Amino acid sequence: MIPSKLLGTAKTTKNGAELRLYQRDTEFSIKADNQELMNSQFHGSEEVLAKLGCERFAHNTGVRVLIGGLGLGYTLRAALDELNHDAEVVVAEVVSEVVEWNKDFLGHLADSPLKDSRVQVQVTDVASVIKSGKGSYNAIILDVDNGPQAMTQEGNDWIYGLEGLKSSFDALRPKGVLSIWSTDPDPVFTRRLLRTGFKVEEVKTRARSGKKGGGHYFLWVATRG
Repeated sequence: MIPSKLLGTAKTTKNGAELRLYQRDTEFSIKADNQELMNSQFHGSEEVLAKLGCERFAHNTGVRVLIGGLGLGYTLRAALDELNHDAEVVVAEVVSEVVEWNKDFLGHLADSPLKDSRVQVQVTDVASVIKSGKGSYNAIILDVDNGPQAMTQEGNDWIYGLEGLKSSFDALRPKGVLSIWSTDPDPVFTRRLLRTGFKVEEVKTRARSGKKGGGHYFLWVATRG
């Protein structure tokens, strides 16, 4: 068996979990302490998340998209593949080391999305970008932590609370889309989205694109009326 190689570590917050980037042959993964958050062999759900968030704007000009969480770059790449040449995609990634890992080790996985001129990276909490972005975005894509069951970053629970959802609603343009990734379904969260004023679709999708196995994840596609 090929052993895993530790490529880098980072703290999520002062008292948060430690992120670790590993490589095993051609496979890359990021773990929070001992729990795997993402793996380069299982990225189908991230691609579906971005596609559902952006596909209705594929032929529109002047589109602006906010992505919360860079991860291994698959969500960003899938969004770019959906959008027009003049789109602007803002990526908010709170852990600066994750951005550096994408530049140094991970870029080839998703065809180097950070090199795309449409991309602007902000090393900051996505919550702060949402709060300051009233009417700014056609789509907000949240691939942050484990979804509503936020586990690694202090403050992520705000994003999925009523106040955070109202801020996302306000940050969207009319008919804008908020798409959210989660490890598990959450009926309480669905009701919270509806209470905020979104029209909501729940989507169950495979972890591995076009392949059996690897389990399922859950997405919400919430449209501002």
